[in-house]
Amino acid sequence: MKAVVFYDVGDIRLENVAEPKIQQPEDAIVRITSSAICGTDLHFIRGTMSGMKKGRILGHEAVGIVEEVGNAVRNFRKGDRVIIPSTVGCGSCNYCRAGYYAQCNRANPGGPLAGTTFFGGPEDAGGLDGLQAEYARVPFAATNLVMLPEEISDDQAIMMSDILPTSYQAASMAEINSGDTVAIFGCGPVGMMAIACAQHLGAGRVFAIDQVASRLEMARKHGAEAIDFSKESPVEVLRELTMGSGPDRVIDAVGVDATCGSAKQQEKKKFEAEMKEIDPHANDAKKKGWWLGGAPTQALEWAVESVAKAGTLSVIGVYPPTLNSFPVGQMMNKNLTVKSGNCNHRKYLPRLVELVRSGVIRPEQYFTQKIGVTSAIDAYHHFDQHEHGWLKVKLEPAAAEKAA
Repeated sequence: MKAVVFYDVGDIRLENVAEPKIQQPEDAIVRITSSAICGTDLHFIRGTMSGMKKGRILGHEAVGIVEEVGNAVRNFRKGDRVIIPSTVGCGSCNYCRAGYYAQCNRANPGGPLAGTTFFGGPEDAGGLDGLQAEYARVPFAATNLVMLPEEISDDQAIMMSDILPTSYQAASMAEINSGDTVAIFGCGPVGMMAIACAQHLGAGRVFAIDQVASRLEMARKHGAEAIDFSKESPVEVLRELTMGSGPDRVIDAVGVDATCGSAKQQEKKKFEAEMKEIDPHANDAKKKGWWLGGAPTQALEWAVESVAKAGTLSVIGVYPPTLNSFPVGQMMNKNLTVKSGNCNHRKYLPRLVELVRSGVIRPEQYFTQKIGVTSAIDAYHHFDQHEHGWLKVKLEPAAAEKAA
């Protein structure tokens, strides 16, 4: 089968690889009918998150058809159409049963103290092959598959594999109430969907902060008030528009390397070489400061500075464990509530399926490109550059391309 395979930082390839097999009684094999490229995939390709194994299949968003199930899977059969949530939980441990699927005690081979398990990630994230392929093995399939009703299309469903649940969790952690003013840093797919989720939860005004013109324009079209941080101070503008107080709720949908495109890889290498000469013991956080002028947490710092006193900060953007910088002094002195974490996708999917089926939320409108998997490497390049009009990329499997 064809799959997008990681080899090294800046080196991914479309290759023919062996089809997955059932390994445990709880497994299922799913034929992928739609997958997608996510900003998190770029962390590995850019090298801002380490630990990726050569030969690992990328991707953690997919919709498909069940082809085979293990003996312990009682709720799915061959032919069932399903969403594959991005993070993996066993469904039985105390964390999963409390809804914290991203903190499952069993899914990660590293043991109970290991981190979130997800498809197509580093070894410390479970070491699972990803979903940008024609077939995928899904562990703990009884929990990690969600049945899809016929009324929901693949275009709608693929956004529910990761982006919509992540955005919904971001809005939920922000504790948005009716009439609240909400600022969202980052207008990538998660930030864009967070606008819709904030509006669904009753936000009175939503501000969207980014520097990519096409993304800001899309945010405007969906009812947000756009702020271009490359042209004006987002903190000052947010205060000006809220009578000096700042927004009630702020969402960081950026993460550590929002502006770290592959075009800057040579610049990055030069920067790190120079830093090594100055300080051979510079830590990873310092080395990663190059793309935001020495501030890999710039969006987070803006968020803490801009949010109203006694407000709430929701951090859903991805930051690596090696990054230890946070403006804790401002947080404490402003009486802020801060919530963060990887998305517990499986927790939110049942309600989101109904919101999409009823038309309350229309995730399909955020797709900007639909591309065959054989063109995936080129699509990664365009997506990485934040090129005009590139927001969310759906990948069609090789079999669909042949049929066309």
